[in-house]
Amino acid sequence: MIGYLKGKVKYLAPEYVLLEVGGVGYEVYCSGAAFSCLSGVKPGEEGEVYTYLQVKEDGFTLFGFADPQEKSLFLRLTSVQGVGAKSAIAILSSMRPQDVSEAIATADAKRLSAVKGVGKKTAERIILELHGKISADELLGSESVGGRISAETLSEDDDAVAALMGLGFTKQESAQAVTRAKSTGAKTAEEIISAALRGM
Repeated sequence: MIGYLKGKVKYLAPEYVLLEVGGVGYEVYCSGAAFSCLSGVKPGEEGEVYTYLQVKEDGFTLFGFADPQEKSLFLRLTSVQGVGAKSAIAILSSMRPQDVSEAIATADAKRLSAVKGVGKKTAERIILELHGKISADELLGSESVGGRISAETLSEDDDAVAALMGLGFTKQESAQAVTRAKSTGAKTAEEIISAALRGM
């Protein structure tokens, strides 16, 4: 089982990253939080992800996460009948881990079903099977990879990326613009968006 990868970022696409580890390129489909972390890494520099290897008859697929807590949430989601790995990663790409936990804890099916590919029945099943299994730490959120990015910072980044995507930019363009904006000293979502648009 491949549970963690650290290597050179060869290529970063809207949905996956190509990590070179020991001369081998691993294609890893990332959650939104993992993508946000890696978007600040320049090609050729080192990046890291916690991973889950899905083994199916038609091949192997690696999914990447920002931290062990997010990976644990992914595994909980896939334990629900009818929720596959792609649906779970879609949820974690559309919502922050603590938002997913909060939606489950508060039985907010509407919030979960807003994710593309997740219907009302699936959202209700997730809540039914996972309600009561979410800890206080998961509701409050945790620090990201290596404690370098806090949940609050990630929230600002995610809000800015989402806003830029709403204006028609791709996820990768938005994430890179946010990284550039933060390097100029922008901190709040509004400051980051303004600086990102000036640099587009």
